[in-house]
Amino acid sequence: MAEPTGATAQATFNFKQAIAQMVQRNASDLLLKVGRAPTVRLNGELTSLEMQPLKPEDLKLLAEQIMTPRQVKEFAEKKEADFAIGVPGVGRFRTNIYQQRGTLAFAFRAIPYEVKTVKELNLPPVLSEISLKPRGLVLVTGITGSGKSTALAAMINHVNQNRRVNIITIEDPIEFLHRDVLANISQREVGSDTLSFASALRHVLRQDPDVILLGEIRDMETLDTALKAADTGHLVFSTLHTTDTTQTINRVISFYPPHQHQEIRALLSTALQAVVSLRLVPRSDGRGRVPAAEVLINTAAVADNIRDIEKQLNIPDLIAAGTVSYGMQSFDQSLMKWYKEGAVSYESALFYSSNPSEFALRVSGIDSTSDRTFSEITGAGKEAPQGLTP
Repeated sequence: MAEPTGATAQATFNFKQAIAQMVQRNASDLLLKVGRAPTVRLNGELTSLEMQPLKPEDLKLLAEQIMTPRQVKEFAEKKEADFAIGVPGVGRFRTNIYQQRGTLAFAFRAIPYEVKTVKELNLPPVLSEISLKPRGLVLVTGITGSGKSTALAAMINHVNQNRRVNIITIEDPIEFLHRDVLANISQREVGSDTLSFASALRHVLRQDPDVILLGEIRDMETLDTALKAADTGHLVFSTLHTTDTTQTINRVISFYPPHQHQEIRALLSTALQAVVSLRLVPRSDGRGRVPAAEVLINTAAVADNIRDIEKQLNIPDLIAAGTVSYGMQSFDQSLMKWYKEGAVSYESALFYSSNPSEFALRVSGIDSTSDRTFSEITGAGKEAPQGLTP
């Protein structure tokens, strides 16, 4: 990437300085828009850098420096574009350029060079077990910025460290760069390595994959291919923008018209391997965030519930029943663990919990004597771990 030089560099916005400050502060995002100083997201909160408000020509010049002719053409046609850039000596960043009120705006997301492990990210150990399943669909869900891509990269890395398999990824754009260890990994970027998700998916099963990573399920065609690949013996990873496991199952079903719901429920009940939903919660000491995770494993009881169109989904109770035997956990169980270890405050745990009133009762010691699910997963007296930044 070229940098401004000479008098121009002095008169214009110093992008490299802004992106370096983002990395130095361990912020997750850098936001650039006309009329405001560069802004970073630190531990989930927005903070302006001590720089001058941006001018239209600053962002126009930046676009010329970091975008390829293909990306410029895509932006001209669609008024937005996704790609990844590397800044020498600073890092790698997922980039989105868009237009607002007739001017350019950017959002940069930091991508670590090194892929962290499931343990280093403080994710539930069961995710390592899920990663080594021979087949099935694994969905990692959550809102934007909840750590989905980071968690998926850790799971793919675990496969790479432990299995001699062929992994094909289809991403838009490629974020984490994987190097072959035991696995053979081919990473394909939409736009540069393949024309579209649909085009790549039409051919992916002919590329001899054992494991397939789809950056995101955006439509029924992508979902249909993912489910059929999972049902025919492949391990498929992907993401959805849903808030919990129940909403994820409902979202998958809702991709299809009503007359196909019974058929898709039957397919999902056999193809699904697991759903992992994430929320990042600020640490009580202000040093980053920790992941609260809800984990659903597709046991026989879960499959029966998904398959039976006459029954309402009862995912929370199924998670509670599978905590001890299968390593499942709810958001509230995860939050209770972090709270008891002192990693998050009571206020934060309550704010991010799925059932705040029930969570408050459990903290105060009011609990069913027959319900051992919380005591099985929570513990006190452990050192609070470092946070996770997506």
